[in-house]
Amino acid sequence: MNSGALRVLAAGEVLWDLIRGREHIGGAPFNVAAHLAKLGCASAILTRVGADPRGDASRREMRRLGVDDSLVQTDPARETGWARVDLDAQGVASYAFAEEPAYDFIDADDALLGALAARPPDAVCFGTLAQRGDVTRASLMRLLDALRPREAFYDVNIRRDFYPADVLRASLARSTIVKINADEAPLVGARLSGAAMSEDDLAARLASEFGVRVLLVTKGPDGCAVHAGGRRTDIPGERVTVADTVGAGDAFSAAFLAHHLRTGDPVEAARRGNRLGAYVASKPGAVPD
Repeated sequence: MNSGALRVLAAGEVLWDLIRGREHIGGAPFNVAAHLAKLGCASAILTRVGADPRGDASRREMRRLGVDDSLVQTDPARETGWARVDLDAQGVASYAFAEEPAYDFIDADDALLGALAARPPDAVCFGTLAQRGDVTRASLMRLLDALRPREAFYDVNIRRDFYPADVLRASLARSTIVKINADEAPLVGARLSGAAMSEDDLAARLASEFGVRVLLVTKGPDGCAVHAGGRRTDIPGERVTVADTVGAGDAFSAAFLAHHLRTGDPVEAARRGNRLGAYVASKPGAVPD
């Protein structure tokens, strides 16, 4: 990773989105890392791919897009992750995933943690999907506990209806910034409290119980809300003709994080996130050229 740039580590899944007969590299952590590289950050990804053609193609795409692949592990027995993406008439995606892909078995051993601790990243980004695998979940928690990064960016990103309370609590307890979309917010609030909870109440709860400093609630074409310092700021969206929504939230995350790390201003960072997310939604695939 370039020592002179902001250093961000994305940890979790890399997979191939199968969309309308074509394959696009994706996975939220990879998408975030790729956009961060385009925004001038030194981004790396900790993931695991199979010893198969998609694994080889993953590494080539990482290098082409400027993502450091030195922490990518190869699993000799399990396949590289993939997701079959179905799009509705508005371009909104739903997903079906491979069973037990390589990214479910990411290892974080002492050697890896020691190397990262010697030159820690400014931020670590992670999500929920990869934590379906017990091995990867334990590795992510161990990584966050060992590094204690300045910013830990948790994109809840519910897939396969997977958001157990224990996984949410463990992840939130290690997070400084949390991103969630408007559909996920009530699900998470109810899972944490056992009852319906407003967006403002959820933000207050994450701050008081888990120490989360910034909650971002994304709302597609309606923009987003930023909860920080006990205040809520609603930011309007950018209107575009949607090609598909794959990766738009990840582009938002990358633009937000790049600006927030440089300035500490979550509101302007979210405005930039809206702009990049809208651009990506107007193009096919998660990381358009």
